[in-house]
Formats: sequence, structure tokens, C-alpha cells
Amino acid sequence: MEKTVITVEATVNAPVEKVWKAWTGPEHITQWNSASPDWHTPRATNDLRVGGKFLSRMEAKDGSFGFDFEGTYDDVREHEFIAYHLSDGREVKTTFKGNSGKTEIVTNFDAEATNPVEMQKGGWQAIMNNFKAYAEKL
Repeated sequence: MEKTVITVEATVNAPVEKVWKAWTGPEHITQWNSASPDWHTPRATNDLRVGGKFLSRMEAKDGSFGFDFEGTYDDVREHEFIAYHLSDGREVKTTFKGNSGKTEIVTNFDAEATNPVEMQKGGWQAIMNNFKAYAEKL
């Protein structure tokens, strides 16, 4: 089966150093990592190095559903690039390009087979948009 790769992106009005810290710091991840206001990430851990693991616990605020979003880092280049594979084997790659106080973030991820591609893209883009809003307020 051929895999589908989905791309989401945003330009954040903040320097790459600040954006990197907000993207990777567990204390920040819990503030922005949700696709809609009725979801949240009550806890996150992040060992940001090749072979290091991360976990974000994502839950509906009403307690009706939750899951662990987790994986292992394959490549980490500070302020530039992060690649990891999820616990189900799918790959995710994110690039950070700083330019004149702004940062362009592009994430490419392997689609999963359960939900429609457009739904997955919409959810990941909503999280990216939340991140942009959060990072610009820091």
C-alpha cells in the first residue's frame, strides 16, 4: 500500500529560537497541543535527542476520550529540523526556517488508515494554528 504524506504549515511572527523552545518544551506543549477548544494536553514529556522519546497525553476536556501521542526521535538539528517515528511506525518531519524575526514551520506526516486524509490534515493544521497563536504571544 502506498503511503500518503500530508503537509501542514504556518509562518510564526517570532524568531526561530523562541519558536523552537515553544515547540519542544513540555511546559509549552501542554499549552498549545490541541486541535479544538474542547481538547487539551494535560501532560507532556520530551527527551529531545536522537533515540529520545516523547509523549503528549491528549484528552477531551470532558474526559470522554484520550490517547497518548508518542514516538522516538530519528533526527534533531536545533532550530532547523526534527524527524521522528510514531509508536505505530508512521514518520513525521518538521522543518524550521528563521528569517527576519519570523519562522516558517512545515510538517510532513504519514497519514494513518483509519480517518479520512482531509480530517487528519484539518486536525494537524488546527494544532499548528494553535501553536502559531501561542508562540506569537510569548
